[in-house]
Amino acid sequence: MPIIQCETIGCKRTAIDDIDRPVIALGASRVDGVWELEMHQHRKAQLIYTLQGIISCELEQGVWVVPPQCAVWIPGGLMHSARGTGVNQCYCLFVEPEAGRNLPTTCCTLSVSPLLRELLLHAAHFPLLYDEQGAEGNVINTLLDQLSVAHVEDLYLPLPRDNRLRQLTDGMLQDPADKSTLAEWAGRIGMSERSLSRTFAHQVGISVHRWRKQLHVILALQKLSKGTSVQAVALDLGYESASSFVTMFRKAQGKPPARYLSDCANCQESPMQGGFSLSESMS
Repeated sequence: MPIIQCETIGCKRTAIDDIDRPVIALGASRVDGVWELEMHQHRKAQLIYTLQGIISCELEQGVWVVPPQCAVWIPGGLMHSARGTGVNQCYCLFVEPEAGRNLPTTCCTLSVSPLLRELLLHAAHFPLLYDEQGAEGNVINTLLDQLSVAHVEDLYLPLPRDNRLRQLTDGMLQDPADKSTLAEWAGRIGMSERSLSRTFAHQVGISVHRWRKQLHVILALQKLSKGTSVQAVALDLGYESASSFVTMFRKAQGKPPARYLSDCANCQESPMQGGFSLSESMS
């Protein structure tokens, strides 16, 4: 059972699934560097919202990336791991399945509106056993309403089921600058080029070419959030110039990388008082 260290509100160690409230919001302490949580699960669904840094969550079927000012939604009961890079400052929301309200039924990355952000930050200061029938309960209800209409961001990297295709995706993850052709990859994993393309598209839902571009967007966000220059990111990902990389990013995300991150970070940071250990509040 996942547990949370909580000294600021008077309890010692509390199992998150045992807290008798439909929704629980937690503020996590600021963490610098890289941290990682192994595969785990809990009955409650989880929303992870980051003010700074990049968080990635991996499930069996894929990887979801959370840039600053976005959130990842993980339905209850799903095995998942999490990893953070950069200076992380995040909030977590745990939601009982019956609290529903047309919330997503699959894992996804969500854009957080200014109103949803303020509701989440405000709710993180509630006592665990807040008054469901009072003002705090009203805030929670409004928070759920805003969460149900949050925009889904295309920051998902699906993974194939076929073990041979996993060799392909694992190879690209390990060396994203690799410019091998489909024919070359097909030879390496023992498939024909046509079978590779058709099976990949059937299992993953997108072409290998588009998957590789999505991988580059995800890796670029992770690098750029740590202060790496666009030029260095472009070279690391195998692009001949920064302009060709920016063109790819703009086509994929609708705006150049600098503008994308600027828009994500346009909300001022809200200071946290007290809080939870990041690794524990994410569990």
